[in-house]
Amino acid sequence: MAQRGRPRAFDRDAALTSAMHLFWEHGFESTSLSQLKAAMGSGISAPSFYAAFESKEALYKEALDRYMEIYGHLTRSLHDPSLEPREAVFLALKRSAKMQWEGGHPKGCMVALGVMGACSSGSETITAMLRDVRSRTRAGFRACVERAIKSGELRKSTNPASMAAAFDSFFLGLSVLARDRVRLAVIEESVVEAMGIWDAALDRPDRSG
Repeated sequence: MAQRGRPRAFDRDAALTSAMHLFWEHGFESTSLSQLKAAMGSGISAPSFYAAFESKEALYKEALDRYMEIYGHLTRSLHDPSLEPREAVFLALKRSAKMQWEGGHPKGCMVALGVMGACSSGSETITAMLRDVRSRTRAGFRACVERAIKSGELRKSTNPASMAAAFDSFFLGLSVLARDRVRLAVIEESVVEAMGIWDAALDRPDRSG
C-alpha cells in the first residue's frame, strides 16, 4: 500500500510575496480570496488563510509593507540632504521608472496603481494607507524644491507646492507608461524632459538688455 506523502508546509513568506504581486497587478478590490488562495498554493483553506493573515485587508497591509521594504529605497534620494536637490529628484524618477518597467514583477508602481483599485466606500483604510505613502513621496519632492530655493538655485518666486505636485504627477504617470509597455528608453528620456520643469525655474541672472 502506497504511503501518502506529507502535506507541503505552508510558506507564509512566499505566500506574502505572491499576494503582493496579485495586489500590485489587480488592486485590492479586484483581487479575490480565491485568487489569493490559488497563488499561495498548498491547497490552503479559508480558515487557514484567515488564521495566517486575519483578513484580506490585513494581508494587503503586509503586502504593502513588503513592497516598501523592497522598493521604497528607490525614492529615498528625495529625503537625502547630502544630495543636490536636482540630483535627488532626478534619481528618484529615473530609478523608479526603471523598476516599474523591468520584469520579475507586475509593471508600474503598486502604490500609484493602488488608488484605482481601492475606491469603494468599504476600502477607506486601504485608501488611507496608500495616501500616506504618496504623501511622503510628494513631501520629498517639496523638500527638494524648498532646499533649492533656500540655496538660491531656484527663484524665490518658485511655488514649492505646485512644483512638487508637477513632479509627483509625472511620477504617478510612470505607472501608466509602464503598463502600456512604452519602451524604457522613451520613458527614461521623458524623465530628462520632465527635469525641464526644474531648469525653467533656475535663478539665472537676467541677461536682457
